[in-house]
Amino acid sequence: MPKGYLIAHIRVSDKDAFEEFKQLSGAAIKAHNGNVLVRNPAPDHREGAAQGLAIVIEFESLDAARAFYDSDAYSEARAVREKISETDLILVEGL
Repeated sequence: MPKGYLIAHIRVSDKDAFEEFKQLSGAAIKAHNGNVLVRNPAPDHREGAAQGLAIVIEFESLDAARAFYDSDAYSEARAVREKISETDLILVEGL
C-alpha cells in the first residue's frame, strides 16, 4: 500500500506561540505513527508562492494521513497554528 504524506509550508508570525503548536502537533503525529521526514525553516525556495517552514510527514497510507489531520488532537493543534501563521497544506499519496 502506498504511503500517505502531509506536505506543508508554514509562514509563522508568532514564533513563541508556534512552540505550543509544535508540542501539540508532535503528540498528534506520534499518536498516528507519523514520521517527520522534513522540517526546514529555510528551504531553498525556487518557484511558486508556497514559502515558509517546509514540513513533510509520512504516514502508513493516505487514509492514515487523513485520520491524523481530522483527529481531535491535531484539530486542537491546528486551531493554535491558524491563529499565528498562514499555511499551505496538502495530503498526497506516494508512489
